Amino acid sequence: MRTLIDHAWVLTMDASDTVYEDGYVLLDNDKITEIGADPCPYVTRDESNSRHVDSLIPEERDIHYIDAHSSILMPGMINTHCHVSMIPFRTMGDDCPDRLRRFLFPLEEIAMTPELVYWGALYGIAEMLLSGTTTFLDMYYFEDQVAEACALAGIRAFPGETVIGQKTCDSPLPHGGLEYGEEFIRKWKSHPLISPLIAPHATNTCDPVFLKKAYDLACKYDTLYTLHNSEMDYELKHFSENYGMTPTEFLDHLGVLSQQTLLAHCIHMTEHDLSLVAARGAAISHCIGSNTKAGKGVAPVKEMAALGIPVSLGTDGPSSGNTLSLLTQFRLFASFHKTTNHDRGLFPARKIVRLGTMGGARALGIAEQTGSIEAGKQADLVLIERDAVNMFPCYNPFSALVYSAERANVDRVWVAGKELVCHGKLTSLNLSDIRENLLGHMDDFMEKAKMFSDMI
Repeated sequence: MRTLIDHAWVLTMDASDTVYEDGYVLLDNDKITEIGADPCPYVTRDESNSRHVDSLIPEERDIHYIDAHSSILMPGMINTHCHVSMIPFRTMGDDCPDRLRRFLFPLEEIAMTPELVYWGALYGIAEMLLSGTTTFLDMYYFEDQVAEACALAGIRAFPGETVIGQKTCDSPLPHGGLEYGEEFIRKWKSHPLISPLIAPHATNTCDPVFLKKAYDLACKYDTLYTLHNSEMDYELKHFSENYGMTPTEFLDHLGVLSQQTLLAHCIHMTEHDLSLVAARGAAISHCIGSNTKAGKGVAPVKEMAALGIPVSLGTDGPSSGNTLSLLTQFRLFASFHKTTNHDRGLFPARKIVRLGTMGGARALGIAEQTGSIEAGKQADLVLIERDAVNMFPCYNPFSALVYSAERANVDRVWVAGKELVCHGKLTSLNLSDIRENLLGHMDDFMEKAKMFSDMI
């Protein structure tokens, strides 16, 4: 089916940052086939210049016509670091120091189940779609259930099984995720929307032997390799005291930094660390919301960008950042980086939107498929309405997206040409049913969480 989105403020995010203030985009099934400015060759205009389905010229009446009413049409946003199934943990211990080791790890091990992971993932995916995210990377446990949820929802996804040096909810043995992960990759590698990967948890939570084994697995199946890096102060202390290196230097020493590597967080990076990442062609997922909420610091993205490192944006999990909206990350990114560098002109809004679109596509290695609105690319698109009280007036669409827009302004969302959100409502998922099913599987989880009541 062909779809014509007409009368839109089109932000292509192509190499020239082409913008059509009154433009159109033509889709043919899952592909973008044409982009242009008014007048659109597929429609006629009456004296009032009105646009509607009857405006289509007779030979093109099979096109599904959408009048965008001057809304902002942008590429789908790309979330490059998430633990989507952690919805049940949201608002637990938000102000608790060292909560990862004090109760998140222990509670995950005893309380997370395949059912909780599935319904948590489906709920989180719904939240992402409703806020304009069309592609996301995930690392967690029971990733087969996450992939099932992604397939049902129709979102583009990069799910990865966590490999960690301790018992987990889906493995009684440390590093059991490696075996699980290989089978998982084999199962999902041919799916049109799902690109499975392997995800060792962090530099300091995996034995170095398994950090390397996980990388070898990524090379064997040509997948991404992602992990937390230079996030924790005790992580830096561990590598300094035991190896005389930074975490990033240690990863390079192991030979696991390459174009297949996506490093999450990278808050505490030295100049040498950044030079290594740049030289090896690795990418970075910057999680400004979760990092600043935890008081960990602001990553040196200005220096990363100067070296040409592919930098993208991640929400982290709904427990860490409490939101899965990249629009929220846009605003936080601008505020923190301008303040940290004492430079109001640093990272103009256009560049921040690029981080959340083409930046994500580059980091995931899919810039030839998505991340911009160009003929031949996948039809992953988001329409942001401008009629709401918070969106008026709109002189600069990029500024509106970064400083004004909220999740509620997301009007329509397409993934691979399929409209998954229409007028702010999910078209193929029932959020009420998902929430009810999720709650139905949370009784045991909430009971076990009482063991940590002094912290949460």
